[in-house]
Amino acid sequence: MSAIDTNRVHGGTRSFGIGSKLLAAVAAWNDARVTKNALSRLSDRELDDIGLTRGDIERVAHAR
Repeated sequence: MSAIDTNRVHGGTRSFGIGSKLLAAVAAWNDARVTKNALSRLSDRELDDIGLTRGDIERVAHAR
């Protein structure tokens, strides 16, 4: 059994400028990368159990 837990809070970058926006973009990219890697390690059976296929991984990883 596999579980993915995300606790990152998205938002709040409007008032802190470009540095904060850049940091948020890097964090979003890393979250998508971690999600994609975790889902890619699952077997086809495990993906089917959670209602996904291999073709859905990219879309799910970049969904917000």
